Amino acid sequence: MGLLGAALDTSNAANPDWGSLKGMSSEYLKKILCARVYDVAIESPLDYAPLLSERLTNSVWLKREDLQPIFSFKIRGAYNRMVRLTDEEREQGVVASSAGNHAQGVALAAKKLGIEATIVMPTTTPKIKIDAVQRLGANVVLMGDNYDGAYEHARALSNERGLIFVHPYDDPDVIAGQGTIGMEILKQHPGEVDAIFVPVGGGGLIAGIAAYVKELRPQTAIIGVEPEDADAMARSIAAGERIRLSSVGSLADGVAVRQVGVETFRLVQELIDEVIVVSNDEICAAVKDIYEDCRSILEPSGALAFAGMKKYVEERRISHRHLVAIASGANMNFDRLRHISERAEIGERREAVLAVTIPERPGSFRQFCAAIGARSITEFNYRYADPSTAHVFVGLQIADAKELHELMNQLRAQGYEAIDLTDNEVAKLHVRHMVGGRAPNIAGERLFNFQFPERPGALLNFLQRMGQQWNISLFHYRNHGADFGRVLVGMEVGEDSADDLIAFLEDLNYVYTDESDNPALTLFLR
Repeated sequence: MGLLGAALDTSNAANPDWGSLKGMSSEYLKKILCARVYDVAIESPLDYAPLLSERLTNSVWLKREDLQPIFSFKIRGAYNRMVRLTDEEREQGVVASSAGNHAQGVALAAKKLGIEATIVMPTTTPKIKIDAVQRLGANVVLMGDNYDGAYEHARALSNERGLIFVHPYDDPDVIAGQGTIGMEILKQHPGEVDAIFVPVGGGGLIAGIAAYVKELRPQTAIIGVEPEDADAMARSIAAGERIRLSSVGSLADGVAVRQVGVETFRLVQELIDEVIVVSNDEICAAVKDIYEDCRSILEPSGALAFAGMKKYVEERRISHRHLVAIASGANMNFDRLRHISERAEIGERREAVLAVTIPERPGSFRQFCAAIGARSITEFNYRYADPSTAHVFVGLQIADAKELHELMNQLRAQGYEAIDLTDNEVAKLHVRHMVGGRAPNIAGERLFNFQFPERPGALLNFLQRMGQQWNISLFHYRNHGADFGRVLVGMEVGEDSADDLIAFLEDLNYVYTDESDNPALTLFLR
């Protein structure tokens, strides 16, 4: 089964009474067929995507879960779990933890069933998502900087107040509810489906789809897709046990899960064929691709499956197949569109970002443009630095990776020192906005890339805990509509305080990386 190999140890399965792995998809088949979802969910369309099909030379179909009442598939599993509560459990009320789509699913299900719902959301949750949950009548509690903090508080409320906890993915009824998507795909596409691409967070969606499809059409490949900064399922499958990530990225927040579920992992490692990991730039490109085909704007996790499909088709060089991608959600924070539009061309490999050193003399800029040729310049950043050389930060339109390789060789052959920064995250996120900001008299400068919780007081907390031991020499932040702000900070650090700095950073407990030797910073900021 691709990279999965033999079935792995499942001694810690969430539902040991279900029996062995053999035949477990048959048990789930029954649960999916009996799932109660259509009181609140629609049978979402399976839309043919003509432009995407032409580009990929395959028949591409999008399962439009973004058209659900809450703009996400999550309503299926939440309702199927809650509709099965006993009268006594309904009287107790429910609690859930979520930063968005699951929260809305539980809130809508509770409204439909007349159940009181409490939703614990991280303090970093955008107001648009909080408002959406409150409009559905749920009680919102803000707690923790991330999903883990919200989850722990929700569990504590469940224990203290006797509330029924509705898990976002690691529950058989939730899995079965999501599995109705697989049932619909086979009904809507009676011919052969070669592969179904599914976004993966905690694993509930792909576990449910795989349980149904593999029982009826085992020849159909079920392929999971994860972001490179939230790839808990891929790592767990490779390790043969559930791996807990130390941190996760925030772009595709709908799948930003540090550890997959016990029951979902048990199903996934047996039933699916492969997991593909994609970059954030590739996700941004997929958002744009789907918009251009059907004029719908998916959230990053909603376009994740198509990003994986594109990568799979390119790497395997397949054509004339029938491929389905789950368009899982459209709860896009509008402010995030700016970031996505900036990165989509890079994700498509239609734009390259380069650092090029040119002579500081009259006519050198014209000569450099001649060396570039007829290519369109998408960005050009430069400021005088010294009498002999200048460093240019330039963006260029390219056709593909082959053209970029040829361009780099061409520039070097003409005597230019060129560095490809297309995959340099700090260069794309910060440096492009800061070229020319030099401080030649700074001694012992260290540069760090932080993730600040996107909430009032995060910067003040950083500065207060930092005290007056170090001077800030550089600070750059730009809001991208995410739960965490990406901040580049320069600090003057003497040799005698280096150990104190590391202790401060560890105690601060903000995710960070030391970027002091990043070539983009060395060329343009020093």
